[in-house]
Amino acid sequence: MKITDDIIYIGVNDHEIDLFEGQYIVPNGMAYNSYLITDKKIAVMDTVDRRFTHQWLDNIQKALGSRKPDYLVVQHMEPDHSANILNFMKAYPQTTVVSSAKAFPMMKNFLGEDFEGRRIEVGEGDSLNLGRHTLNFITAPMVHWPEVIMTYDSTDRVLFSADGFGKFGALDTEEDWACEARRYYFGIVGKYGAQVQAVLRKASSLDIAVICPLHGPVLSENLGYYLNLYNIWSSYGVESEGVMIAYTSVYGNTRKAVELLEQKLRDKGCPKVVVTDLARDDMAEAVEDAFRYGRLVLASTTYNADVFPFMRTFIEHLTERNYQNRTVAIIENGSWAPQAAKVMTNLLSGSKNLTFAQTSVRIKSALNDESKAQIEALADELCKDYLARQDETANKNDMTALFKIGYGLYVVTSTDGRMDNGMIVNTVSQVTSSPNRVAVCINKQNYTHHVVQQTGIMNLNCLSIEAPFSVFERFGFQSGRTVDKFEGSDYEVLRSDNGLRFLSKYINAMMSLKVESYVDLDTHGMFICTVSEARVLSDKETMTYTYYQSNVKPRPKTEGKKGWVCKICGYVYEGEELPDDFICPLCKHPASDFERIS
Repeated sequence: MKITDDIIYIGVNDHEIDLFEGQYIVPNGMAYNSYLITDKKIAVMDTVDRRFTHQWLDNIQKALGSRKPDYLVVQHMEPDHSANILNFMKAYPQTTVVSSAKAFPMMKNFLGEDFEGRRIEVGEGDSLNLGRHTLNFITAPMVHWPEVIMTYDSTDRVLFSADGFGKFGALDTEEDWACEARRYYFGIVGKYGAQVQAVLRKASSLDIAVICPLHGPVLSENLGYYLNLYNIWSSYGVESEGVMIAYTSVYGNTRKAVELLEQKLRDKGCPKVVVTDLARDDMAEAVEDAFRYGRLVLASTTYNADVFPFMRTFIEHLTERNYQNRTVAIIENGSWAPQAAKVMTNLLSGSKNLTFAQTSVRIKSALNDESKAQIEALADELCKDYLARQDETANKNDMTALFKIGYGLYVVTSTDGRMDNGMIVNTVSQVTSSPNRVAVCINKQNYTHHVVQQTGIMNLNCLSIEAPFSVFERFGFQSGRTVDKFEGSDYEVLRSDNGLRFLSKYINAMMSLKVESYVDLDTHGMFICTVSEARVLSDKETMTYTYYQSNVKPRPKTEGKKGWVCKICGYVYEGEELPDDFICPLCKHPASDFERIS
């Protein structure tokens, strides 16, 4: 299979395997990918599993014709990719092995040979010229072994990504990429999100046309889709709206509680409810779903004064993969001394940024009126934002939305009639309570100031601590006059009664504001508004400026630099003196929002 004019696929499909890595069910088999780059000098990219030696060598011979390879690039030493190094070197003894310094001791351990005198060690920034093609090497430690490298062919703009962007399944079967790539990622790579993020940052500087992983299909179209999913997965973000319920049940009573909760969630507008019986369903798929959705319900019986074994195993799978940034609810069952809730909570105690539901459900043997009422309350809590998004179920006069206002960060949405707009503001206050009035200050240089002056309406979206930095990049670092700030987003199109959009996620409240008066504050304008609609979407804490600085904004890269750094976005101005009239080119904040690099 030709990938480019000079790059040929020479991998194999495996339909004999039943368990990948001895634990993951692979009903559609596996692909062990290998590639050949033809040029003045020829490079073979990785080998394949030991059971496919002759098929793979046949593929190489067919692709080469009468020529011989010059290099064998070994990106990853896991045996499904490295098992045929010796066989290859016996067939082509003149070849040089190219790999990382950490890989050669592993070769000695696995193969009894480290190819002294026939090898090239490469690291970050090293390159290898084949003639027309130049291979540039990128270290990717712990993605997901310490010796891993990736290779970028700058001529054909191809990234050979090792196990990155891989998936379960042979190449001669058709199936959804994301499902099996997600299960593969969280099962095998999920623990190493920080390391994947580091590699993604390196990849962001490359012009990539094709991604060639060691498992799964070659990716050559819509690369933004795959890169976005990897960014979500490796940052432990929420990929899909919905609730996952994982349960264990001995005699069926806990299962009945789960079924009741499932129906209540669906009735209240939850867009997706996934239910998993941990004793019967694939554990890897259960782990995948727990990371996919933002809300997890754990329902278990008490067993031997502990938790049911399958539930313990499931939670341990989550914690060893750094489960975080989720809402967790607990349902426990116990006939005489319920302990499951305490045990499950303790098992999750080391996980970061978990919000436990205020409502807990305790069942004494079987459902009764009390536990049914608890399930109703839990469904209300988990669906609070879903209910508030829907016109037919939203409380549009919930003035407790005003309590969400603090010295925080907000997105003001508006429209100029051509397209919807949004911008970040940080100066909002309630000025009167009868009637309810809110003051919003907006810099006159911002296009939104002009739009709101013309239209007299805006929506105020109160950001919660769930909001990632991408929200601030989207709505804060570009102008709505020239850019459609909602283009390419995955925000659901939601509109309040005034016709303006409001955000479908990352907010805890929304208020529709009607401008009643205006105060000119020189550089800014203050809009005094009445509240025409108010919705509370969640009980998540409001994003404060302090929280943004400490937990959301990336640390600016100031090492070795002298000058000033923007406290808002991290832009670095290199120079002894910062001009008084300097405006940050990224976030448009003035010199007063810069601090000297210490």
